Amino acid sequence: MLLLLEVEEQPQVPQLGAAGLAAQGGQETRLPFGGGDQLLFGFVIQGSWRGAQAGAAGLVEELGSSGRLSVSFRGHSRSRSGSRASHCPQGWDKHGPKRNLRTRRYRHKSPIMVIFVNRSLALEKIKCFGFDMDYTLAMYKSPDYEELAFALLLEHLVAIGYPPEILYDPTFPTRGLVFDALYGNLLKVDSHGNLLVCAHGFRFLKGAAPCSLPRAEILHYYPNKFIQRDDMKRFHILNTLFNLTEAHLYACLVDFFTNCSRYVNCDTGYKHGNLFMSFRSMFQDVREAMDHVHLSGCLKEKTLENLEKYVVKDPRVPLLLSRMKEVGKVFLATNSDYTYTDAIMSYLFDFSNEDKADVPRRPWRSYFDLIVVDTRKPLFFAEGTVLRQVDTDTGKLRIGTYTGPLQHCAVYSGGSSDVVCDLLGVKGKDILYMGDHIFGDILKSKKRQGWRTFLVVPELARELQVWTEKSGEQCWAGDADFTMHLDSGSSERPDISSIKRRIQKVTHEMDMCYGKMGSLFRCGSRQTLFANQLMRYADLYAASFINFLYYPFSYLFRAPPVLMAHESTVEHSHRDSGDAGTALPPWLAQHGDPHQQVGGRSAGAEGHGHPAMLTPLGSCAH
Repeated sequence: MLLLLEVEEQPQVPQLGAAGLAAQGGQETRLPFGGGDQLLFGFVIQGSWRGAQAGAAGLVEELGSSGRLSVSFRGHSRSRSGSRASHCPQGWDKHGPKRNLRTRRYRHKSPIMVIFVNRSLALEKIKCFGFDMDYTLAMYKSPDYEELAFALLLEHLVAIGYPPEILYDPTFPTRGLVFDALYGNLLKVDSHGNLLVCAHGFRFLKGAAPCSLPRAEILHYYPNKFIQRDDMKRFHILNTLFNLTEAHLYACLVDFFTNCSRYVNCDTGYKHGNLFMSFRSMFQDVREAMDHVHLSGCLKEKTLENLEKYVVKDPRVPLLLSRMKEVGKVFLATNSDYTYTDAIMSYLFDFSNEDKADVPRRPWRSYFDLIVVDTRKPLFFAEGTVLRQVDTDTGKLRIGTYTGPLQHCAVYSGGSSDVVCDLLGVKGKDILYMGDHIFGDILKSKKRQGWRTFLVVPELARELQVWTEKSGEQCWAGDADFTMHLDSGSSERPDISSIKRRIQKVTHEMDMCYGKMGSLFRCGSRQTLFANQLMRYADLYAASFINFLYYPFSYLFRAPPVLMAHESTVEHSHRDSGDAGTALPPWLAQHGDPHQQVGGRSAGAEGHGHPAMLTPLGSCAH
C-alpha cells in the first residue's frame, strides 16, 4: 500500500498529533494507478509539515496496513532543506491523478449515482452481500404500479360499500407519514413525535389561528402539537413503498366523507342517520383490503400479466451481482413466495434477446449462493420459522426441516438470519444487507443481528433534483439574529414577524416542489421521523443498490465527522476581548481554561488552536 500525503502548509494552522489527525474523519480515495493492481490512499492535509509527519503514522495505523509513505508538498510550502519536494507516484502530479490515468466504464457521473454514508464501512471487509427483492432487486415502475395496487384496493372496498368515485394522485402521498386512527389525520412528525404537517383528507390544517377563529386547527386535535408514537393502536406509521397507496386511500376517503352532504362530520368519524362510521373502522377496512390484495395474490397476478409495464429491467443488475459473487457471497432473502420470485427474477436476468456483450447469460439462481423465500421479515431476524427446501420443479415445499449443508442453486423457505449465517459461514458484521423497508429490512437486521445495512430510497432522485435547484433560495433565521447582543436584562423585543413570514414562505415553496406532502426527509429545517430512522439504522443509502457499480470493492465508505452543537456553533479560536471575555466563570476557573489546555504550545502546536483538516484527494469519497 502506498500512502500519499499532499501537504498544503498554512502557518496559521498548527500541527496535530497522530491520534488527533487520524480522528478528524478524513476520507480516503482509493484509485488504481500506473496500470497495475496497486491501490493508493490519497489525502490532502491542510496543516503544518510537522503535523503531517506526526499524523501519517496514525493514519497508517488506523488503516490497519503497513506500507511506504510518500509525502509531497504544494501551495507555498517548502521542504526542510528549502527546496520544493515532489514525490508523486507514477501517473500522478501535484494535483492528483493525471488525465491519462486508466479509468473504468462505470464512474461517478451525477449525484444520483452516489452512495451516501451514515457510518463508515470498509467494503473489502464485507464477505457477504444480501438482498431483498421487492423494491430492491426488482424496482416497480411508478406511478403505474401504485395505480394498479390502488385500483385493487378500491375494488375490494367498493365491494363492501365504499364509494367508487376515487382516483389515485401520485403527487400526494409520501413515505413516513403517520395515520391517526382516532381523528383520521395524516401526520408528518419528527423523531420525538412533534408535529410538522397535519392533513385532514386533502386539507392541510393550520398551526396558527386566523383572527376569525378562536384557536388554531391543529391545536384542536393536538393541544401540544405532539403525539405519543408508542400508542400503536392509535398511530400507525406508513414507512414502506407499498404504503403509498394506503396513505393516499386514507386521504381520499376522509376527503370524500367530509365533503359529502349526506354525512355529519364528527371529531372521530361521520354520522349518517342511525349509523356512525369511525376513522378507526375505516382504518381497519383499508388494512383488511391491503391484506387481501397482498395475501390473495391478485396484485402479483396482475403484475406478472404485464411485467414490462410494472417492473424495471436493468442489464446492470446481473453485471453487478456477478462482480459481487467474484469477491464474496451473495444471498437473496425475500418475503415473496417462490413462484412469484422465480417469475420476477427470471424476467430481470433474461437478456437472451438483447445484444449485451458485458452481461453473463445464465440462470438467475446461479448468481446467488443462497436463496430464501417466504422469510416473514421482521420475524426472520428474531426466532424465524422452520427452514424447508423448495422443489424448484413444482414450487412446492418438501416435508420436514432442512438440516443439511448449503446446496448450489437450491432454494429454501422460511428459516432465520441465524440460519443464513450458519449456512454461509459468516458473522453478522460480515454481511451487508440491502432493502427498502426501514423497519423490516434495516432496523431489525441492525438491532438484532448487527448486520451492516444499505437502504434503497428511490425518492432520492427527486429529492436531489429539488435540493440542487432550490436550496439556494433558503433563508435561515441565523442570518438575521437581532438578539445576539441582548441579555436577560434587556426589555427590548425586536420585531421579526416579517422574517418569520419570509421563512415560512420559502419553506412552503420548497416543500411543494417535492409533492403535496413535502419532502420525505424534512419539513423546512426540521428532519422527519423517516430521516432520523434512516440516519440511525442505515449505514449506507442511495437511490438504488446499482450504485455499487460505480465503486471498487476495496472502497472505504467514510462518514463525515458529526460535530456536537458546542463544537460547531462556538468560535473556539479566540475569546472576546471585552469584560465578558476577561473574567472566567467560577466553574471554569475551578476546572481550568480549555483554551490553555488544548490550544496551547504544550501540545506542540504551531498556531492558534485550529485542528488540521483532512479532505479527500481527487474526487470525494462518499
